[in-house]
Amino acid sequence: MGTRRTPLPGVGTQFDFTTEEGRHISVVVHHDGRRFLGFYASDDPDACQLEVPLSSEEATALAHLIDPEPIDAVRTDGIDLVTEHIPVGSRSPFAGRLLGDTAARSRTGASIVAVLRRTGAHPSPGPDFRFGIGDTLVAVGTREGVDALAEIISGG
Repeated sequence: MGTRRTPLPGVGTQFDFTTEEGRHISVVVHHDGRRFLGFYASDDPDACQLEVPLSSEEATALAHLIDPEPIDAVRTDGIDLVTEHIPVGSRSPFAGRLLGDTAARSRTGASIVAVLRRTGAHPSPGPDFRFGIGDTLVAVGTREGVDALAEIISGG
């Protein structure tokens, strides 16, 4: 089983994965967020038999089907990064306010990379994104930074 990451200049990144049975699968992530799954012939790793385009929401849904548990930690170059889901409750001082009002990144070093709502996911929200009660923030950072952000969002 092996994985390879290949930058595609002007396009995005291709991730190649080989299963224990020798099947080659790739995921191409375009700069604009589109994703394509590629399935290759066992006897020819360059012959793509099927390509399936996925929207960002479809890719997230598929990832949750494959592994319904959120990723707890990602280790990168000696730095431990965590991904957390932080709820915006009715007591949050940021319910109804803008993401920029949190000053999250400058205060904690953690980033809010998406906001999940009942109506759908909002990847890469900008500073003018307004939080609502019931939103779930997807935050990435060090353990300390994400914990500090959760404290700020909860108003604790």
